Amino acid sequence: MSRPVHRSPRALDSFDKAILRLVQRDNKMPQRAIGEAVNLSAAAVQRRIAAMEAAGIIRANVALIDPAAAALTITSIVEVRLIDEHAATVAAAKALFRATPEIQQCYYVTGGISFALVIVTIDMPAYEALTRRLFVENPAIESFRSLIALDRVKAETGVIIP
Repeated sequence: MSRPVHRSPRALDSFDKAILRLVQRDNKMPQRAIGEAVNLSAAAVQRRIAAMEAAGIIRANVALIDPAAAALTITSIVEVRLIDEHAATVAAAKALFRATPEIQQCYYVTGGISFALVIVTIDMPAYEALTRRLFVENPAIESFRSLIALDRVKAETGVIIP
């Protein structure tokens, strides 16, 4: 996924929010059906979706793959501590993490660690090789801690729209 792009401020009204709730659940829902659900014409829905895409509110339309179907059997939540929080160190870590496809989510955080990552790999040897490359052999990393998921209880990707 790409970084958020905020092209212009655009206030979301109740129709926009209703549309977003629906397309987050199913972005292939026909615009006619969305219009019926929110009381707008299909053309009005199309204009609103296009405007939200242009404003960067809707960043992408993606397919969510079941990790098990893709043979990604290891999910790990990883806490990473950098050697320092200098701007260059943080920027380099962000660039590395963005460029690593196995990293599904990456958060720059507070609270004693620098980053929280969600990583998926095919098996433990692949995970070990990845952690060696990203963390062990990286002089900017002070430490890391892996939490291996036993079960994916919930993995929502949508944003809660009030």
